[in-house]
This record gives sequence, structure tokens and C-alpha cells, in this order.
Amino acid sequence: MLATPPDFDVLIVGAGISGIGMAAHMEMKAPGHTYAIVERRENLGGTWDLFRYPGIRSDSDMHTLGFDFEPWKHEKSIADAPAILDYLNRIADERGIREHIRFGHKVLSANFREDEARWHVTMELDDGTTTQLTANFLYLGSGYYDYDEPYDAGFQLGAFEGQVLHPQFWPEDLDYSGKKVVVVGSGATAVTIVPSMAKDAAHVTMLQRTPTWMASRPAKDKFANTLRKILPEELAYRITRFKNIWMQDFTFKLARNKPEKVKKNLYKGIEKVLGSDYDKAAFTPPYNPWEERLCLVPDGDMFEAIKDGKADIVTGHIEAFEKTGIRLKSGELLEADIIITATGLKMAIAGKIDLSLNGEPVHLNERFYYKGCMFSNLPNLAVVFGYLNASWTLRADINSDYVCRVLNEMRSREADLVVPVLTPEEEAKIEEDDIFDFSSGYIQRGKHLQPKNSVSYPWRLNQEYVVDRKRMADDPLDDGLLTFRRVGANARSGDEQLEPAE
Repeated sequence: MLATPPDFDVLIVGAGISGIGMAAHMEMKAPGHTYAIVERRENLGGTWDLFRYPGIRSDSDMHTLGFDFEPWKHEKSIADAPAILDYLNRIADERGIREHIRFGHKVLSANFREDEARWHVTMELDDGTTTQLTANFLYLGSGYYDYDEPYDAGFQLGAFEGQVLHPQFWPEDLDYSGKKVVVVGSGATAVTIVPSMAKDAAHVTMLQRTPTWMASRPAKDKFANTLRKILPEELAYRITRFKNIWMQDFTFKLARNKPEKVKKNLYKGIEKVLGSDYDKAAFTPPYNPWEERLCLVPDGDMFEAIKDGKADIVTGHIEAFEKTGIRLKSGELLEADIIITATGLKMAIAGKIDLSLNGEPVHLNERFYYKGCMFSNLPNLAVVFGYLNASWTLRADINSDYVCRVLNEMRSREADLVVPVLTPEEEAKIEEDDIFDFSSGYIQRGKHLQPKNSVSYPWRLNQEYVVDRKRMADDPLDDGLLTFRRVGANARSGDEQLEPAE
């Protein structure tokens, strides 16, 4: 269409679950389009390659954290990072995706020029030099948190003479055998680290300011493993995936509608290991289940470590870090050789990339989400922000599928631009909604960065996968908002509106 084509039709940022998933969808559903993946690290995998702390594992079952097109074949459905990386690497190799990945390319900025219908993307290489690529469409699979720095809780650690670590930057050669460890925090990371380190450490204490709801479940899915023995693999996977999606949705809605019933079930899982006389207060948060994400405890490993005396939970507030440990406001001293600050992530939007449109800075917190995938009045760009109440990959799959539909429609119309149009008059009528109805610290801290959210579809990031999946797959592309346009020599005017999509 244009006199000088861009380097690629689509540039995918990030070679984690979102980026690999988009590439696989393109190979299947938009094979006539060229693409490249740029990845700042030297390996694919994103989160699962970055984090190296003991026991790192999924906090969702792999029949939903896995892709809709690639069955999860491992016996354990709550998988560790090496198994997840094996899964992603196999997909990249078997589907010819790896040859499209450019490692060591950190995206700094991306400017979309409407007169050229392309993104000019500037990247920093490992040697500190910069390079540039152009693409008609930009797909951001860069995750939701800051890879460069975690959340800083502001601890004054100077007096402590032991070792202090954050899980985001775990040293490969850490020897903690026979040592006393205090893990500060009570989220999914802490709940993973504590039972894993407790196997070799002298003792591990999880210090929590407030408790977290913990859900015990088997690491192996007997239903899935049985089905695989009697049914074709893909059919067994589809059935298990459907069952687990339904269970996720049911459990979340039950927690919101009948929280006391869910609490009782969660307590039963703890009591099964620790007995009826366990310290219930240590497992009772000041909020209802699923007002923050549940912490998954596969095979009750956290509770087993406590039962065996290898770990314990202390609830309290920090007074000071002293030479040999942490002094609580209660006066108690928690002795430690190693302190791990599992205090959370720092959110980042669009991989901290400086976005601009025709040279003017783009601030995503001033724009509305469109179908949880694109943004108001921002052309040729899509993003993945996974579900908070379900597996990340569920959104990655439906967004990838939707963008492939959009790409194919652009090509059939000979369109260069696709943009969800929101006029100032229409925007003034929109009733805004809280983008995340979750009280988690990292969510609340990062809300000011988030795009706007409407109370009604399509100008929102929805949190109901079953509804979203149907809408994204079945609703016509032409909804009166998504517009396809031409630029350059083929257009009668720069804003030519093409015929509606069927």
C-alpha cells in the first residue's frame, strides 16, 4: 500500500507468554503478515526466566495458564518455572518462532507517524548503542511490572549485619543451608519461598503485616491426568481447560456473593494439615476472599512446613532492623541470617516505553481501554494485561486472536490504520469505573498509571473471561467505533473512512 513498506507488519515487544502467544496465533491465523519479537533479555520466558528464587511456580493451573492451542502435557498442573520454560521453548522451536526473536533489544520509545502509517521504535542493545525498527502495528506483550526495580517498602536496613535479598534479583549461588531466614511479606512470592527454603534452612519465618487468604489444592490434577489416558490429548486438554475455567469463574463469583462459605472451605484446607487447634488468626485477613488474589498452596506445602516445625508465621509490625534481625513493635526480636523482602512488585505500563503519536507524547492514563486490548484514539497498537481473577494467558489468547482478525481485515480493505475512535462528546458521557476492584498493594500503588475504564463495554478492561471470550470472537469488528483508514497515495484524503467490516 505504501511506497516504502515498514520493516515488519507487526512488532511484538516481549518474548514471554504474551509475546510467544501472539506470534503463535499469527503463524496460525495471520500467516501472510511479517513479524519480529524484540526481547530485552537473552532468553525467552519473561517472568519465568527473570525470577530465580527457590520454588518459583505458577499460581494458576497450567491448563488455563497454558495456551488454548497447545496442550499442557506435564503431570503437575501447578508447575515450576523450569517446566513452564520448557513449554514455551518447545512452542517457539516447533512453530518456527525463535528465528523471529531478537534478543538483547530493550525498547526505549515508539512514535507512530500517521502520514507513514508506521511505528518508529528505538531500542537499546546490550553494548549501549541504539537501533531502530519500523512496523505498521505494535503489540505490547511486556507484562505489568517494572523489570528494573521492585517496590521499595522504605526499610532502613543499615543496622542489619546479615544478607538482604529481594526475590526479583535472586543470586544464583546463595547458600542458605542451616541458616535462619525471615521472609517479609505474605503474598504469593512469600508463600512459595517459605516452604521451599524450609527444606534446607535452619528455620524460616514469614513475617506478615496482615494475613493472606491461602487456598490448598493438589499440584497434580487427577481429572486431567485420567482424561489424558483415555482420550486424545487435545480433546482431554480442552475438556480440562473448560472445567478449570468454569471452576475459576464459579469460585470467584461465590467469593464475592457468599464470602463466608468460601472462608469455611479455605479454613478446612488448612485444618486438614495443621489440625483444629491451629492459629486461625494468622490465616484470617481483614478482607474477604478474592478482594485480593488468593495465594495458592499446592499440596499444602506451606502448612506442612509449619507442621514440621521448619517454618512459622508471625503477624506484626516492624519497629527496626537490628544487628541480628528484625525488632517488632511488640518487642519481639526475629533473629535472622538472611532477610528476604518479598514486599511486592512495582507496576509499569507498556513496559515503560515512551509512546508518542506524531511526535506528541501519549499518556495511557488519559485514554480509555478498548475491549481490554486497544486504546481510544491510538492507532495500530494492542496490549495484554491479564486477568486478576483468572490466568494471565486467558486474556493473551483472546487478544491475540482478536488482533489477528483485525490484521486480516486491514489487509482485505488495503487499510493502513485501525483506531478505536472516541470523540470528546462521547467521552464526556462515559461513566468511569474503578479499573481494578482489588485491594492488593501493588494494584493500589499503580492505579494512577492505568488507562481509564468505563462501567460498560467496550471502553473497559473487563474481568470476566467467559463473557470476554465470546465478545472478542463473535462481535463484528465494525461496531461503529473501530475505524479502518488508508493513508498515502491510495487515499483520497488522509482520513478516508473505508466500508464497514462485515
